Amino acid sequence: MKQLPKKSLPAFTMLELVFVIVVLGILAALALQRIDRDIRQEAADNILSAIRYTQHLALIDNRIDPNDQYWQKTLWKIEFTSGSNSYYTVSSDKNKDGIVQKTETAIDPSNNKYLYHLNLNPVQNDESPNVALGIKYGIDTITGSGGCANTKEIAFGINGRVFNGINTATNDYSTYMSNECNLTFEFSGGQNSLIITILPETGYAYIDGQEDS
Repeated sequence: MKQLPKKSLPAFTMLELVFVIVVLGILAALALQRIDRDIRQEAADNILSAIRYTQHLALIDNRIDPNDQYWQKTLWKIEFTSGSNSYYTVSSDKNKDGIVQKTETAIDPSNNKYLYHLNLNPVQNDESPNVALGIKYGIDTITGSGGCANTKEIAFGINGRVFNGINTATNDYSTYMSNECNLTFEFSGGQNSLIITILPETGYAYIDGQEDS
């Protein structure tokens, strides 16, 4: 019985395989750089969303009370704590004692957990992991300049305008922020620092260099 001639199958040469490996290595290196940029952008989006959510809560919850000398203490605020376990809380000090209680903090709409954390404790099951800026993104230093040079606590009024220094406020509007606030976030992992600006009159917040963010 006559055998049919074998067909030669296409295959990669050794040179082609080496070339493919080199190309894959280049793509992997580019992808790692992209991951670094995404960490910074993800942190920026998280923080920006939290600031805007705090302002949203203030817009729908009128805390002005002319009969209460210390009504400004109850304004909705976002407060940043810097360090190896940097985090933020979103709260309204309803009992005006100057201490943020978990029951006074807002609920994260993305996971139905408290926007609350304590620096010396791990994130608890009922606390949103989004607040843990140090654990999640490697943010270890947070500084304020301009209108928030002496505080990392930003509060909002019923019209969305920004307040600071509300813990010592009395029944007036002297704690309105008069200059734009610049919050700088430094990363331990080598990413470029992140700056978020909050305008004083409107409370509009944006990522530095991304004014339309």
